[in-house]
Amino acid sequence: MSKRYAGRREDLVEAAVDLFAANGYAGTSIRDIAKITGRSVSNVYHYFKDKESLWLAILEYSVQGMPDRLRSAMKPADGAEQRFSALVRAHLQESMRHRREVKIFFIDEERLSPGGKRINKRIQKEILDLYREQIGELLKARHVSPAAARVLAFNVLGVINWYLRWQDHVAGLSVEEIHDQI
Repeated sequence: MSKRYAGRREDLVEAAVDLFAANGYAGTSIRDIAKITGRSVSNVYHYFKDKESLWLAILEYSVQGMPDRLRSAMKPADGAEQRFSALVRAHLQESMRHRREVKIFFIDEERLSPGGKRINKRIQKEILDLYREQIGELLKARHVSPAAARVLAFNVLGVINWYLRWQDHVAGLSVEEIHDQI
């Protein structure tokens, strides 16, 4: 057994993250996960009904709590600009903390069952709604024009997703630089 994957359920999740990030959802099998952890296939199935159950456990572990973590990051901030800044900074930091997982969910989302897609879309919508709410506050405070407010949330999310997807290829851009530019 790999020393890295010591034998717990969480170790299967970690191994799956490694393999899904490296090979994609379609390119990773339960057999691959069992092999890298030094377990039997039946042991993996003891913890997870199927590959998608493992995929959803990764979602639960990494991304599902993100909207709540973003809300918490905004609470201490005073004013619309500071709350928006706190939201963007926290989103970048959380996304980088779970970078592999976030990429997995955006790149291989089409592989999920309808139920898995609903869960994934619900989380994405919750994050989009946070941005819309904060941009609404910026609009009220006259920090953005009504015309800009309509597409600002999508633009900001697009930049964050672009950075996550291409960060390895964009030399010299840090989370703080992306935050400051947004």
